[in-house]
Amino acid sequence: MASKSGRTPQHTDPHSRQARIAEMRRADKIRERRNKAIAITTSTVIVAGLVGFGAWVLIEQKQTEQRKKEAAEQIRKEAEEVRQKPVEGEQLWDAKSLGRNHVETPVKYEMNPPVGGDHHPRWMNCNGDVYKSPLPEVNAVHSLEHGAVWVTYNEKAAKADVDKLAATVGKTPYTLMSPVKEQTGAIMLSAWGKQLTVETADDPRVKLFFTKYVQGDQTPEPGAACTSGLTAK
Repeated sequence: MASKSGRTPQHTDPHSRQARIAEMRRADKIRERRNKAIAITTSTVIVAGLVGFGAWVLIEQKQTEQRKKEAAEQIRKEAEEVRQKPVEGEQLWDAKSLGRNHVETPVKYEMNPPVGGDHHPRWMNCNGDVYKSPLPEVNAVHSLEHGAVWVTYNEKAAKADVDKLAATVGKTPYTLMSPVKEQTGAIMLSAWGKQLTVETADDPRVKLFFTKYVQGDQTPEPGAACTSGLTAK
């Protein structure tokens, strides 16, 4: 029916260009909202995952540190138990009877190798040092005063045992090793006021002696240096 103006009313064609554009815009808005929702959800999940992973890492680190502390404490307790027990067959001297004067004159020691007494002001380097030649006793004794264990041997010791002991000394701070031709035992271990004779490097008392006396309670000067002293070939 014609209007009063004589024109026929225009109805919106759902298939017209404007309708299609409007529909596309609505679809874009819906898609944009959906993408935002997905992005927010994904970010939330990622952040939650990172937080959870970070918390797990921190917990694992704390547990690892705690296990290390417990292991170190167990080792300390075992070492302390060892230090409280005497080493079977060791000879002992009263530490108070051993002189500790610094002298630059010859000293005659009552035992060979010496385990203490007056000694030279300079010590032998004892930071795992393995010497192929005999050492001046007065300097080696000073190393014992600093808490070192001195491993000595003579021609009775098997080469394999000497090599094994040298390897042990080489990786152990506050130890030194050298030949002593006149000593009575094939292999002897000395600390300040302590001495042990063994026949082989595999004797379990060797490890016990090291554990007990390397910087052990017998040390007159605990913490004193085993470097910056004298050295020899």
